[in-house]
Amino acid sequence: MQARAEARYLRTSPQKARLVIDLIRGQKAGEAIHILRGVNKRIAPSIEKVLRSAIANAENRNNDVDVDTLIVTEAYVNEGPRMKRIRAAPMGRAYRYQRRMAHIVVQVGDKKLDASMKEIA
Repeated sequence: MQARAEARYLRTSPQKARLVIDLIRGQKAGEAIHILRGVNKRIAPSIEKVLRSAIANAENRNNDVDVDTLIVTEAYVNEGPRMKRIRAAPMGRAYRYQRRMAHIVVQVGDKKLDASMKEIA
């Protein structure tokens, strides 16, 4: 049983968000929440919120799912749109810079299902 959650247009660099996402990929859902609580990055609470949403989606989809058996099967960060901004520069000029956004996707699944999928492959 798979369930997923997304957060879009988060105001952080995708490169910085990937550093945190890589820590939870493949972990148990409860363990991933503990990892995110200990990470000292600005994006960590947002990723924890997405993970909790994916767990809640799994519970709503299937009432007899055991939350303790859920693992993070898929977690990735895509790049969102960029906001172009201008910074004042010397001698009346202007420098352009980009404020990046990220889309975060977290998918949780059951261990039993993942084991059966490996047997088929």
